[in-house]
Amino acid sequence: MDTKSRGHLRGREDSSERTVCCLLLTLIIGVCCVQALEMSTGKIPFLTAVNGSTVLLPCTYASCIGIKDLYFKWEFNENGTMKMLADAVIPSDHMDPINLIVHQERVKYVGSRKENNISILLWNVTFEDAGAYKCFGKNPKEKFKNHSAIFTLYVVEELIEVDNTLTKIIASCVGGFIAALMAFMLIKNFTLFVLAKIEEKNKECLVTSSGIDNTENVLSGSKSTPKKA
Repeated sequence: MDTKSRGHLRGREDSSERTVCCLLLTLIIGVCCVQALEMSTGKIPFLTAVNGSTVLLPCTYASCIGIKDLYFKWEFNENGTMKMLADAVIPSDHMDPINLIVHQERVKYVGSRKENNISILLWNVTFEDAGAYKCFGKNPKEKFKNHSAIFTLYVVEELIEVDNTLTKIIASCVGGFIAALMAFMLIKNFTLFVLAKIEEKNKECLVTSSGIDNTENVLSGSKSTPKKA
């Protein structure tokens, strides 16, 4: 292969490597852009509360590119109209919010900078408080893309006690079956152990008896052998 061909082949290899690197970089940047800021109201985004109680409306945020002047707010969907509850700006990661404004008397901000927590408390809930609450966030690092998560609150006069009779019966039956199975296995193992010991004892007795018989035969043969004159 001449020098020109080698150079051409090396150029193609370098071009392929650059293409792969560019694709990987694009993929990484794309993943970060898709999940740059995430607002979450927990794995169970709803709650049933008793009228007159105090409830926590949870919300946290996460970002793989960091935050700068993150703006967040809590809103309540009141018959189609978004009612502002609280809003603030977080300058950067692990910092307390500034310019925090709580717009309702029964609302208290209880967030934590260590856990990226921007939750609020709602005091003395009423039936009118039932509905959807939106935790909204906007990070300037993402060119002001909007993100939000919904938490649904249900308000009842009193919590209905769930009848667990059937569940208890099923649990008792399952527990009894497992206990019986364990007892059966213990008895079976103990029986097999005893039988093995008895069999071993019988073998020892047979060996001993056989040895005694052989000894008696030898002795009997010795006594019956006539002496030569």
